[in-house]
Amino acid sequence: MSDLFSPQKRSQVMAAIKGRDTKDELLVRRFLFRHGLRYRTSDRRLPGRPDIVLPKYRTVVFVNGCFWHGHEHCSLYRLPKTHQEFWKRKIERNRARDERSIARLLAMGWRPIVVWECELRGKQKQQETLEGLLNEIWDQ
Repeated sequence: MSDLFSPQKRSQVMAAIKGRDTKDELLVRRFLFRHGLRYRTSDRRLPGRPDIVLPKYRTVVFVNGCFWHGHEHCSLYRLPKTHQEFWKRKIERNRARDERSIARLLAMGWRPIVVWECELRGKQKQQETLEGLLNEIWDQ
């Protein structure tokens, strides 16, 4: 099956996918701010450029998209039917990069926390995830 879009249109579609300030990331940031936590965003000085950096707690938060970071056993992570070899390699590289970043952060004394996109779906699950995140940050 061929692509539905021309190469130029496909380029536009892919360029529109955001890597920062995603809906899920903004949701987590607003929740933390509402609960009195102050943070930095996308600190380039730290490995992996974490989405949220809480210096007071030596904690970083990654808000990962299930597809792009290859969240195993998740309904939101499915390899596309076309170009499977390309996508498999790309997602494996993303996973390896994430593992390296987390290992380096741990070695530097930071506590990394990963929040997955699927954990923020549905009001009940979202609330449980955000409250769990808050407790994990506060419980050192």
